[in-house]
Amino acid sequence: MTLEMDDSKIKTIQDVQRFLRGANGVGFKGASRQAKYAWLEHVIKRFGYHRQNKSAKGLLRRYMQQVSGLSRPQLTRLISRHLRYGKLKAKTYTRHRFAPSYTRRDHELLAETDNLHGRLSGPATKRIIERQHRIFGDERFARLAAISSSHIYNLRESPSYRLKAITVSRTKAVQVPIGVRCKPKSGGRPGYVRVDTVHQGDKDGEKGVYHINLVDEVLQWEIVVCVAAISEAHLKRALTSALAQFPYRILGFHSDNGGEFINRTVAELLNELLIEQTKSRSCRSNDNALVEGKNGSVIRKHIGHWHISSRWAEEIDSFYRECFNEYLNYHRPCGFATVTVDERGRRHRKYKTYMTPYERFLTLKEPEQYLRPGMTLTMLEAIAKAHSDNEYAAIMRARRDEILRKAAGITVIKAIAKGGMAKNTTTEPRRDISGSLFN
Repeated sequence: MTLEMDDSKIKTIQDVQRFLRGANGVGFKGASRQAKYAWLEHVIKRFGYHRQNKSAKGLLRRYMQQVSGLSRPQLTRLISRHLRYGKLKAKTYTRHRFAPSYTRRDHELLAETDNLHGRLSGPATKRIIERQHRIFGDERFARLAAISSSHIYNLRESPSYRLKAITVSRTKAVQVPIGVRCKPKSGGRPGYVRVDTVHQGDKDGEKGVYHINLVDEVLQWEIVVCVAAISEAHLKRALTSALAQFPYRILGFHSDNGGEFINRTVAELLNELLIEQTKSRSCRSNDNALVEGKNGSVIRKHIGHWHISSRWAEEIDSFYRECFNEYLNYHRPCGFATVTVDERGRRHRKYKTYMTPYERFLTLKEPEQYLRPGMTLTMLEAIAKAHSDNEYAAIMRARRDEILRKAAGITVIKAIAKGGMAKNTTTEPRRDISGSLFN
C-alpha cells in the first residue's frame, strides 16, 4: 500500500518537534530521487534552514532524515549543495562506454564464415579471416582481420551473430577399436598417411556408403574417397585413386587391424608403389588419433550420421575428387601442435599455429623435392589462389547440398545442422534456430 504524505500544516519548529515525537519508530520512503530532492528543497526554503540556530537546524535535519529516508552524511552533502548553489537537482550520470570495435556487419560476416566452414575453432576461424583480407583482398574483413581468437567466441554470443548463424551440434566421434603394433616414423617428412574408414550405417537391410579417409601426419593433407562396399575389389580402385591425388610421394601407409586394409590385395598394391605398410600396436590408441579426429570434424560434420544408400557412392566420390578434397587442403586451416617436454618428461601440446595443409607444405625446407614427377609449386599455387576461402566453401556446400538432397530427400536434409544428426533418423528431424539448411 502506498500513502502520500501532506506536511503543509507543519509550519514551525514546534510543529516539527511534535511530529518527530509522534513519528518515533515510523519510517518513510520517497517515491523517487527527484521527488526527495524537490521535497528537501521545499523544506529548506519553507523553514529558512540556513538562518536557523543550531538547535533548530538539528530538529530540521532529523525531520528531513526521518521523512526522506536519506542517511546523515548524504543529507549533509545535499544541504551543503543547496547552500552553495541555492537549489537541489539530481545529477544525471552518464556511464563511460567504449566505442564498439566491431559493428553488426562484422558479426554477420563472422556468422557467414562460420556457416560456410562449419564453425571451426577460434584460431582456425581467425586464420580464414586473415586470409580473406590479406591474401584475397576482401576489404569487408578489414576490421575482423585484427580480432583475437578469444574475442571470436565473444562475438559468437551476440544477438546479431545468433540471428545469422546456424547452430552446430557437437560432433559425435566415430568409435573404432584401434590397436597399433608399429608407429611409423616420418622424421618430419610428408608422405606418411594415416587411414581409416567411416560407414554411413545400415537401414532396412541396405548397406550405406563407406568413406575412406587418408590424412598425412605431418601436413594434415587430407584425401577422402567413397566406395559402395568394403571389399578387396572396391578398395584397390579407391586406394589407387586416393594415393594418386596427393601432390607428393607417399612413403608410409598406417591403419588399424581391420581386415579392410590388412589383406593381400592392399599389401600387393602398396608393394607395387613401394609404400611401407604399418599396423597396430597394443594399447596405443592415440597412434591413429589424427585420422579418427578428422573422421568426426570433417566427414561427419559435412556428411552427417544418417544413412546414405550405397548406390550414391560414385557420385559422392566424384564430389570428393572434384571439389571437397581441394577445399580441405587449400581453404580449411588446421591446428598444428607445438610439443614441449617438462622437467618430469611429460609432453604438452599447445595449438598456436593454424594454417592450411598447402601453407604447411610451403613451410618445409625445399618443398619441391617431395613433389611427384610433373607436379610444380606453380600448379599448386594456381589452385590455392583461384578462389578465396569463403568463395570456395560456398561452392563446396552448394555441390554437397545438391548431392545430399538427391540422395536422401528434402525431409532428411533439413535435419542436418552442419553435419550433426542422429543416426538412421526416420522421424521428422530437429531444426536449429535458423531453420532448415535450405531455407
